[in-house]
Amino acid sequence: MALHLFVARHGETVFNAAARMQGDTLHTPLTRRGFAQAEAMGAALRRRLGPRPELELWSSPAGRAQQTLAVIAEHLALDWHQARTDERLAEIGLGQWSGLYYRDVAAQSGAPIDPATGLFIRRPPGGEWYDEIAGRLQSWLDDLPDEDAVRLVVMHGMSSRVLRGILTGAPHLAGCGVPIATALPQGSVAEIVDGREALLDAAPGAASVDVAPP
Repeated sequence: MALHLFVARHGETVFNAAARMQGDTLHTPLTRRGFAQAEAMGAALRRRLGPRPELELWSSPAGRAQQTLAVIAEHLALDWHQARTDERLAEIGLGQWSGLYYRDVAAQSGAPIDPATGLFIRRPPGGEWYDEIAGRLQSWLDDLPDEDAVRLVVMHGMSSRVLRGILTGAPHLAGCGVPIATALPQGSVAEIVDGREALLDAAPGAASVDVAPP
């Protein structure tokens, strides 16, 4: 199967703006900046694909991903109601850390994120690790029909790094055990064709790589 995917990271949320850990929290609304990022991604995809492209729409079940997809779909003149959601596209499960402020986690047990890589230093208590994310994402990929469809997938910071790592053959990072791509800035879209990746120009309103927590 010739894989052609656009992988988008959802726009900024109220949790991102407050530096709270959201992970697999089901719904955290977009901020105005988040909507601006979704608009920029939609405009970039419109420039790349034109109106009403032959494009399968996929999203994580999280409200923030579906909100982002709704804005993008409007730019593309596509029907958001035709989008498919799959729990396997969700963000990393944060267990007991879900909803906590980063500063509180750091005060209790040390900084949870490695600033050099943007990845978790240790497994969240009761949460998920990267090999588990890779397992569910590989399962989703394996279940895709054997056809040359072009797909847009709106998902999250950590899980998109694992998916893009699988698709591009990124190196296995020490302590993670699976291929993990470099961070995708919030409000950005990567186009991956047969293992080769390029970022679309969706700069307006985009956050820097390490600003938005997962």
